[in-house]
Amino acid sequence: MNAYLKLIRSGNCTMAAIAATIGVFIAYNILVSNISETIPIPLYESILVFLTVFMVTGAGNAINDYFDVEIDRVNKPDRPIPSGKISLPTALYFSLALFMLGTLFALLINPVCGIIAFVNSLLLIYYAKTLKRTAFLGNLAVGYLTGSTFLFGGAVFYDKGGLESVFVLFLLATLATVAREIVKDIEDIEGDTKDGARTLPIVIGPKKAAYLASAIGLIAVLASPLPYLQSLMSIRYLFLVAIADILFAVAVYEILAKDNPKGSSKMFKLAMAFALLSFIAGA
Repeated sequence: MNAYLKLIRSGNCTMAAIAATIGVFIAYNILVSNISETIPIPLYESILVFLTVFMVTGAGNAINDYFDVEIDRVNKPDRPIPSGKISLPTALYFSLALFMLGTLFALLINPVCGIIAFVNSLLLIYYAKTLKRTAFLGNLAVGYLTGSTFLFGGAVFYDKGGLESVFVLFLLATLATVAREIVKDIEDIEGDTKDGARTLPIVIGPKKAAYLASAIGLIAVLASPLPYLQSLMSIRYLFLVAIADILFAVAVYEILAKDNPKGSSKMFKLAMAFALLSFIAGA
């Protein structure tokens, strides 16, 4: 059992599932504040969202290890597949079973949630097999998958305008994640080059990639007041997101002025944590 929990990175799965569940209640609070219709508290749907995201995230981690087995034999030989604790075919079937179960749980919520879970499952497989080693497309995929946490939460109430209510949050989360993913690729450029990957910093150079990451992060900062201006968030959001914006600015300074991708990546991560807090507090 421990080997399977390690394969799916159960800690990461739990955090993603909690974030998605928070997304449901953010969407719920936005809708309750902006429409006169009474909406029941989505406890049942929240449980299904948690299970869906836990399983699909775990499946994505497992399929990633399946495709990276040769690399892990050298770099991370203690992982379940290269160590022999879980065979390669078993890891594949286990991953596919989790994808199917996660999609099934999503369908129990409603068809739109099912479609999002199915599309995300296909994207995770394609990412693990191909996209993660391609310039920029892999970054976009991770950005979308992170932002889709809010789309998934909004989709619980798709018939009441839930998707529209969280679209700006989805966009902000996607932009911030793409910027951080580019910076992480700059940090990992040496190892990715040896692995034969074609990440953005390898293709266009780390300096140009840093400018692009900074530009995308700046767009996210400039767009951050939109949820408040659209009356989706309270004034509490504005105060907390200002802290996130400052941290994003520090992250940009770290990568452009100090050429410090590791420090920049950490600041991007901290900024995104404050952005999530601002979404929770402001909804």
